[in-house]
Amino acid sequence: MSWPGVSERRVATNGISLNIAEAGQGPLVLLLHGFPESWYSWRHQFAPLAAAGYHVVAPDMRGYGKSDKPAEITAYCQTEVVADIIGLIPALGYTTAIVIGHDWGAPTAWAAALHHPDVVRAVGGLSVPFMPRSPVQPMPMMREMFKGQFFYQLYFQEPGIAEAEFEKDIRGALRKFLTLAGGETDLTKLPAKTDKDDLLSGLPDPEHLPAWLSEADLDFYAGEFTRSTMRGPINYYRNHDLYWEQTKDAPMSISQPAMFVAGTHDGVVMMAAAAIEMMPHFVKDLRINMMIPGIGHWTQQEAPEAVNEALLDFLKQID
Repeated sequence: MSWPGVSERRVATNGISLNIAEAGQGPLVLLLHGFPESWYSWRHQFAPLAAAGYHVVAPDMRGYGKSDKPAEITAYCQTEVVADIIGLIPALGYTTAIVIGHDWGAPTAWAAALHHPDVVRAVGGLSVPFMPRSPVQPMPMMREMFKGQFFYQLYFQEPGIAEAEFEKDIRGALRKFLTLAGGETDLTKLPAKTDKDDLLSGLPDPEHLPAWLSEADLDFYAGEFTRSTMRGPINYYRNHDLYWEQTKDAPMSISQPAMFVAGTHDGVVMMAAAAIEMMPHFVKDLRINMMIPGIGHWTQQEAPEAVNEALLDFLKQID
């Protein structure tokens, strides 16, 4: 499946090859997707950003789609993922880039800006705000916070368990998961789960897809994960402590021009409300800090017009 005006190719970076989707010519804008997604999650952003005079590039992140899929769990630590993105910039013939990320792509974008301010000239996050390194180790804190409760990131820790649940019926799993996190779902009415439960059992299976997700879109995602498996994508969640250990001397603030956009019905926003409130203290030049009413987690897919307007406003301020 292709998208009008978008071409794909593989590019070598950081010892692996990433599949990229691209459109347009001009200054480089990198768009980084999250879980469980693809370059395709940025499909609505290519045309308007390219028309504005930018070279828009959305990679399949490592472990996804047609990109390489290293076998080791530690290969999916954010240290390596950030190095992929920083290496992609000169590989595409540039010295600097604007980096925008959604979901897992957001912390990658924030970290790229934090650790490489000479290369990342502006940065943006959708759904996930910038958070400086925690003073305490992440996984013990997470286990204490969610003791006795189901929490998907804890469920993802044991290799093979979550993969098997998703891959038993990948299209059905994605249909449930993507709809679950969209703005149409009232997260407060979901059944309570314990730490003995799995992810998908008991979740509503929608009779109709939400307006932002067509059957063709779901077919594309299902085809990608049928070929690539879920192992690499879920491995991102298994490196919280390793990345924390590797970044003990990390800076605490970002000085580049920055933007943040999220939906009011996003479960991540509900969990990260304090971090969003504190973000202007750590992101020193936060030009856009916008909440879109009524949408959920899939920011740029659920509200493409509003997101595109914010992106174009941000780019206009920079250039």
